[in-house]
Amino acid sequence: MLYRKIPFLRLIIPLCAGIITGLRICPGTAFSVIAVSLTVLLFCASLFFSRYLTNVLYGIALCIALWFAGLLLYTLEKDRITPLSPDEAIFAGTLEEIPEEKENTWKMLIRLKGFISGDSLRPAGGSLLIYHRKEGRISSFLPGDQLLIRCRPEKIRNMGNPSEFDYSFYMERKGIRYLSFTDSTCIIARKIPERRKMKHSALIIRERILEIYRERGVSEKRLGLVAAMTLGQKNLLDPEQKLYFIRAGVMHIMAVSGLHTVILSLFVFKMLFFLKGRMNILRIIITLTILWVYAFVTGLTPSVLRATLMYSFLQAGKAMRRDVNSVNSVLASAFVLILIRPSVIFDAGFLLSYSAVIFIICFYRDLYLKLNFRHRIPRMIWESAAVTITAQTGTLPLTVMMFNRFPVWFILSNIIIVPLASLVIVSGALTIFFYPLPFLSRITGGFLEFITGLTETLTETAASLPLSTIENIGIGTAQCILLSISLFLLLKYLLDRKSVRAAFPLSFLLLFITAGTIKDISTRRSGEIIVYNTAGHTTIGIRAGKHLNSYTATLITLKEVERHKAMAGLKETKNLIKDNTLLKTGYRNVKNNTADMHILITERLTDSLLEAYAPDIIVLRGRNPLIEDKINLNTVSDISFESSGNYTPANASTYISVNKSIRALVISPELQRRSGIKIPNADTVHYVRTSGAFRLSL
Repeated sequence: MLYRKIPFLRLIIPLCAGIITGLRICPGTAFSVIAVSLTVLLFCASLFFSRYLTNVLYGIALCIALWFAGLLLYTLEKDRITPLSPDEAIFAGTLEEIPEEKENTWKMLIRLKGFISGDSLRPAGGSLLIYHRKEGRISSFLPGDQLLIRCRPEKIRNMGNPSEFDYSFYMERKGIRYLSFTDSTCIIARKIPERRKMKHSALIIRERILEIYRERGVSEKRLGLVAAMTLGQKNLLDPEQKLYFIRAGVMHIMAVSGLHTVILSLFVFKMLFFLKGRMNILRIIITLTILWVYAFVTGLTPSVLRATLMYSFLQAGKAMRRDVNSVNSVLASAFVLILIRPSVIFDAGFLLSYSAVIFIICFYRDLYLKLNFRHRIPRMIWESAAVTITAQTGTLPLTVMMFNRFPVWFILSNIIIVPLASLVIVSGALTIFFYPLPFLSRITGGFLEFITGLTETLTETAASLPLSTIENIGIGTAQCILLSISLFLLLKYLLDRKSVRAAFPLSFLLLFITAGTIKDISTRRSGEIIVYNTAGHTTIGIRAGKHLNSYTATLITLKEVERHKAMAGLKETKNLIKDNTLLKTGYRNVKNNTADMHILITERLTDSLLEAYAPDIIVLRGRNPLIEDKINLNTVSDISFESSGNYTPANASTYISVNKSIRALVISPELQRRSGIKIPNADTVHYVRTSGAFRLSL
């Protein structure tokens, strides 16, 4: 049976279920006592029944235990981050990464040890993200340096826009919940440690490797790409370079992954060809040692850890002359990673890496054997294509859900570019290996420069092909899971029809379509008012079903609106707004039983405007808006429509005045700070910049 061949499958599912539960539930003492008691009771009960019932009870108890373990581990991981006060304080911590140069600042990550309260140092957990003004000698700082910094922590917040990336959750998974802005006066002290931790030394080694690349002929233009493809360091990449690789469907070679680990392990293993027979154990040990050093240097990413652990398990099984189930080895490595850091299951790299490798293990061989080529070159091309097809099929649902796009020419680009990426990795390793021999290392460095340039050129060509990507598509989590199961069963049916009936993939495909239909119907039956949180002009959206009316001072579609359109499948109509613009939703607000809500957009809020327009929502825009001192927004004069035609102050006589409460005063993101403006009393005052986008369901 499946659970006997792959025992880690039944271990990892309840563990992950517990972690996901931890997103909503924080276990208290009573909850923990009940869970532990139930588990112990089931374990004890399993000893007094028949063999079949014993196995059932034991299985249930194990599932509950693993579920609770996942919930507890994730809760403990979150609790390691100490809540910080927004007041200025002095923090002690360790620099965790090489300072990253930005346009106007140095970006630093500080692992907190504590903060000074009175005369004592109170312990603190988590990390603090520092943006330091470009002054001082920050570039000389190294990972492991002990710092004493005076700063004012700010909680990392999302922009609050519809369908946006959850940045605060992403940073919290890394142990970062706060950021701060500093200058040279804020760094009180710096201490260089006598001995640095292994991970800090690994990062310093990585920087030294980049210096070796520079010394051996790699230009600054190619260095960012070489750093990404060999070391997983993407901060040197140009944004346009990233876009090319995304559109070509080969972004995976830009992040150190299982591909890099496989190439390096094969290269090292082949180089040690002289270690045979009884010396084969030494060959395996040397290869594993180099792989683990490489894993540390590249930052111990989930994909590298997965590949390294899996390779270690496989080699250990071979050394003990035991058959090793590849899928079980993959899940075993995932189980270890999850126990170390439970939140890793939410990382895009973790999910993409494991889905790709599982599909390759399950389907690559059967797909490859479907076609038989006599000649070596067609056989190698088909081998690469088969790997690409199975990997891309496994990652398709996740790619669409996370990035809202699908590369059309991924087979062609991967067949050409992945072999070149292999040459980049090997030539990079040889450049470092031959560094003591300048003549040889300059040759390998020159070849590294050439092959990297060729890779970039071919990637740009692939990205420029007609219909290179299908963009602006999006699915939810439930659809992603259903589509993944559908594709897995469909491939299983197509490659081995005896193992799976056609009804199974068709059933899950039908559920996928049904989920999408339900989501679409729900969107069509709803409406929403949105004041987007953008870095540019104030943008207001009124969504009626699948149609979005956007109102802004520019015709340029901002990325926040573009993502919302892509994820929800909306059709946009752009409208230019001028000052003192009155918008009407045309929809009934169910919660407040208000028909046709009025939205006033203005830079000058005066009593005469309120009397003339009687808005339900006021959007105050501009960097320096004007508000009259005498204004009170608690009650204002409203106007009810008496005759046909659009309302303007000129035909105000056709309206009847009544008393009405203002629903909300929305301060647009153009206003950076509250200081300098006296905000009048209102039912609701919403600062978009600090509280996120304003959203009201209709």
